Amino acid sequence: MINPSTTGWIPKFFSKYALHVSTLNTSKDFYCRTRLTGFIYGHVIRVDSHEDLVVKGWTSEEISKVALLNSLYGIFQLETKNNDAIVFIEKALSFYNQLNPQGFSFFKKLLPSVRDAQQLEKIIDARVQTNDNMVSKNFSHIVTNALLFVDVLAFQHFLREGELSKNYIQKIEEIILGIVSLALKTKLHKTHYDDLLIKLFETSVRYTKFSGTQIDSLDKLPLEILQTNLEKYYIMDLAGMAIWSDNKLEIGESNFLYELGSTLNLEKFYILESLTAIDDFITIYKADIPYFNYSNPIKHFYDQSTQTVVNLIRRNKKRLQKELSESKELVVLLANSTQRELNPSEKKKMRKQLLDVCKTIPSLTIFLLPGGSLLLPILIKFIPQILPSSFNENLDN
Repeated sequence: MINPSTTGWIPKFFSKYALHVSTLNTSKDFYCRTRLTGFIYGHVIRVDSHEDLVVKGWTSEEISKVALLNSLYGIFQLETKNNDAIVFIEKALSFYNQLNPQGFSFFKKLLPSVRDAQQLEKIIDARVQTNDNMVSKNFSHIVTNALLFVDVLAFQHFLREGELSKNYIQKIEEIILGIVSLALKTKLHKTHYDDLLIKLFETSVRYTKFSGTQIDSLDKLPLEILQTNLEKYYIMDLAGMAIWSDNKLEIGESNFLYELGSTLNLEKFYILESLTAIDDFITIYKADIPYFNYSNPIKHFYDQSTQTVVNLIRRNKKRLQKELSESKELVVLLANSTQRELNPSEKKKMRKQLLDVCKTIPSLTIFLLPGGSLLLPILIKFIPQILPSSFNENLDN
């Protein structure tokens, strides 16, 4: 079992699960398999791993981290014909070091003494986050970075050129935002989904700002930098994603897609393949994709926070049991809180002792962060489920 939220998950992933692309004939094979996982669309439902990887119970951030690593490793194998994990990690670190933009602090988290795999874990952890604060904003907490495949394209560029050309990612982001804006302009009937899609991309770009409203034609975009099939496939799929709404293609939408496909020198059948793929994916997984179900920000925050806390409790069950068993007064307060309303003094004491317990378990230090105390009621609610039967008998008494 892999835990992508603790140190050491990358070596464990390479020991058993990492994708081997020796069975793939072309970059399109790699891309299409990656698309089936949802990674292209910003909602990963599984990882295309060497052996089956059970992701049930994982957070969206955790599965996105593994999917990003796996995709980077896949393009590394395709470009270098090398599957040495150590060489890959070295190349990936060199790539991200060149990518380091001024003002982005997540690279400053790295320490020279940290092993290469751990450094890459820290970088990938930062890459899956959106630009907005995950608690204070109304939207960003229900999505991870939806444009993670841009890192894969940039890594391919880095491997081919030996370096990362200046402003490469910025130009790719400008193209994406421009294409999305143009695609939405072709729609006669706007939906709530269209506004959320723009917001999704706004929170995902890192090197540019959403200025697509200033773009009124394809020739205003730097499409000449798109030299690889993967780049063109990705842009085409994002255009289809922007136009998707009601299973019907309006004339203006169809004309735009075929114009884009022609400009990118893509075969006509790929346009239909792209639209079919996005339609199939959304039809199957629409109920699970956060930005299709965004109605009440507070409810979404609570639901996601609840799942996060439950996962943390399950993964630290034994340690939490041990710490609670050594804090008898806290156990009594927790038991009483399920039967009656605690007085202010008791609530304060329980909160303090519970935070002291969380200090001793690294994974639970989330409760010590600003705003973390808001999650304590969720922790308290699920604690009885992990305690021994003697605790539950106490409740009955």
